[in-house]
Amino acid sequence: MIFLLDEFGGLPRHDPARCAAMLRRGLPGVPFLAPDVDGEDPEAAAGAYGHTIDDGGLDLAVVGLGGNGHLGMNEPGSSPLSETRVVDLARSTSAGALRYGATIEPLWGITVGLRQLMEARELWLVVSGRHKAKILRRVLGDQIGPDLPATFLREHHNARLLADAAAMGH
Repeated sequence: MIFLLDEFGGLPRHDPARCAAMLRRGLPGVPFLAPDVDGEDPEAAAGAYGHTIDDGGLDLAVVGLGGNGHLGMNEPGSSPLSETRVVDLARSTSAGALRYGATIEPLWGITVGLRQLMEARELWLVVSGRHKAKILRRVLGDQIGPDLPATFLREHHNARLLADAAAMGH
């Protein structure tokens, strides 16, 4: 089963920038689970989604690298022990939704926690484009810590970096 890593809250159900909409476009017909951001209690929905993931764990987590070093919506300041939860979005993350065609700028979301990502049996960090070269250099060279959540991946037992030449600064 595919678990969606995160979802923007506050966007209309059929907004093209919702993560579920992007996954449907990219992998048409493939079944997946997504956190419920449309219900009355997002905190309870996040907890239930996290428990569903914990029931079997993640065989493979595929994550991208945010411009501020976030993974999913685990923004700077996130603990490596963080659970699946409701999060406030950094301005750069919420503005990113507008680049994906959001009808309004989301201020919050639900994300799979760093704990669940770090417990995945295998993890791939996928990075592409020259605009990610500077942050990728920091992820690979800066001190591991919550100021740059992606640095925690250097402690994962089975992580792989998949980066194009532009992201690697070549």
